[in-house]
Amino acid sequence: MKRIFLKIFVLTLAVSSCTKDLNRVPTNSSTANVTYSTLEGYKQVLAKVYGSFALAGNNGINASDLAGIDPGQADFLRLFWNAQELPTEEAACVWNDPGIPDFHNMNWTSNNVLLAALYNRSLFHVTVANEFLRESGDDKIAARGFSGKEADDIKTFRAEARFLRAFQYWVLMDLFANPPFVTEKDPIGKFIPPQTDRTTLFKFVESELLAIESVVAKPKLNEYARVDQAAVWALLARIYLNAEVYLGKGNAKYTEAITYSSKVIGAGYALKTSYQGLFLADNDVDNPEIILPIAYDGEKTQNNGGTTFIINASVNPAMNAAQYGVQSGWGGNRSTKALPELFGDYSGATDKRAFFFGDKPEIDNPAEFTDGLRVIKFRNKTSAGQTPPSPGNAFCSVDFPLFRLAEQYLIYAEAVKRGGAGGNDATALGYLNALRERAYGNKNGNISSYNLDYILDERGRELYWEAFRRTDLIRFEKFTSSNYVWPWKGGVKSGKGVEDFRTLYPLPATDLTANPTLKQNKGY
Repeated sequence: MKRIFLKIFVLTLAVSSCTKDLNRVPTNSSTANVTYSTLEGYKQVLAKVYGSFALAGNNGINASDLAGIDPGQADFLRLFWNAQELPTEEAACVWNDPGIPDFHNMNWTSNNVLLAALYNRSLFHVTVANEFLRESGDDKIAARGFSGKEADDIKTFRAEARFLRAFQYWVLMDLFANPPFVTEKDPIGKFIPPQTDRTTLFKFVESELLAIESVVAKPKLNEYARVDQAAVWALLARIYLNAEVYLGKGNAKYTEAITYSSKVIGAGYALKTSYQGLFLADNDVDNPEIILPIAYDGEKTQNNGGTTFIINASVNPAMNAAQYGVQSGWGGNRSTKALPELFGDYSGATDKRAFFFGDKPEIDNPAEFTDGLRVIKFRNKTSAGQTPPSPGNAFCSVDFPLFRLAEQYLIYAEAVKRGGAGGNDATALGYLNALRERAYGNKNGNISSYNLDYILDERGRELYWEAFRRTDLIRFEKFTSSNYVWPWKGGVKSGKGVEDFRTLYPLPATDLTANPTLKQNKGY
C-alpha cells in the first residue's frame, strides 16, 4: 500500500535515558544547515516526527530508539495499547513477559519495564519534536532564505510538530500526570528537565492546540495521515471531556467539549458505511471517518508493534490465521466475558460491531488463550479479501485510528448529559442512533433516551480495543472501584476493587534515580 508520506527520512537517533536525554539533539551524518536547506529537507524531518509513532527504530525490526526494552515491544502503539486495555475488562493476556501480568492484576510498580518504556517512548517523541521546532522558528526560516509559500509551508510543518508533541504530553498527562517537562526553548546540554504537574501540563497542551488551530490545514485538506484542524479540535474535545480528572472536581469543561466536538462533527467527516471497514488493511482508502491515524504499511513500517501486534496477538493457528491476513498468530490477547456481554448477542447477528471468535467467554485459566473470546475486529485483509504484501507476510498494513468521528459523537452526547452548555439531548440522541443504525443495519437498535451508564457501555461497544477503556473507566470512577468489577480484576477470578492511587501509573524508578527533580506519584 503506497503512502507517500511514509518515506521516512532516516536519522540516527541516540537516546538511552529519556530523563537525562530529553533535551538532546538527534544526531545525523549531515549538519542541520544542510538537512534544513530545502523545503523537502524540512518535510523529510517532519516525516521522522510522524514516523516515530509507527516505528520502533530506524534500522529494521531488531533496532529500537529506546534502550532497555525488546525492540518488538518498543513501538508507541503496542506500549500505549497495553497500558490502556490490559488493566480493563476489555482485554487480558496469557503471556508472562516481564510487566504484562501486572496490568490485569493491577499490581504494577515503578519497576514495570513496559510502563517505563511507554514513558520513555512518549518523552522520546517530545525530544524529536523539540529538535524540529528548534530548527523551524521564524529566525531559522529567515536565516536560511525561505520566504513566501515555502516559509508558510514550514510554519505549517511546525504547527503539526507542535500537535504531535502536545499529543504525547497528553499521553503523559493522562497516564503519569507529573512527568518532566521540556520544550524547544530550553537549553541543550547538561540540563535536567524539571517536573511539571497535571494542571500546568493541561494548560500547556490546551494553549498549544489553540495556538496552532488556525495554522494547520483546514479539515480534510492535508495529506493522508497528517494533522489538520479537525485533529486539533478532536484532541481539544478529548481533553475537555476529561478535564475534571486532570484538573480536579469542580473544574469541568463540558461546554468546551461540546464546542470542539461540534467543530469536528461539522468539518465534513462522515461515518464510514461499514464498521468493519474501519479496521481493514485498506482503511486508508475512501474512509470519510478517520481524522488522524497512525499509518502502517507492511513494506514500509515494519515492526512487531502497532496493528501487527494487535492482530497477531489476537489470533492463533487454530483460528485459520490466514483468514485474518497473518501467518500463524501469536495467541496472546483476548477479552474477558464483560466485553462481549455489552453486546448481549455477541455473535454479530444483531450488533455488527461484535467481532469475536470462540465459544468460551469465561476465563477460568488466565494462562489459557482459548479461555475468553478472541477479538477479531482488526484484520490484515482488504475489503476485497486480499492480504497486502509484506516480507514473509509478517507485517500488517492496517492503520490505527487515533481520532475518528464516532468518538466525537460520543463526546458530544456525554458532555451534554454531564451538563455542558451549547448542546441538546435531541441532537445527542441523533448522533448515538447514527452509530446504532450503522451497527444494526437498520433502526432496530435505536434508543429513545440515554444516561451516563449507557454512554460508557456504548463507548465500549463502539471503541473497544482502540485504547480508550482505562481513561473512560477512570472518568466514570469505575477503574479501581469495588462496585464495578470484571473477571480477574485485581488478580481475583471474580474481580475486586484496588487502591485508588492506581488511576495513575508510577514514574519509572530509573528516572527517579536519574532526575533528582522528580517526585513519585502518590502510593508508589
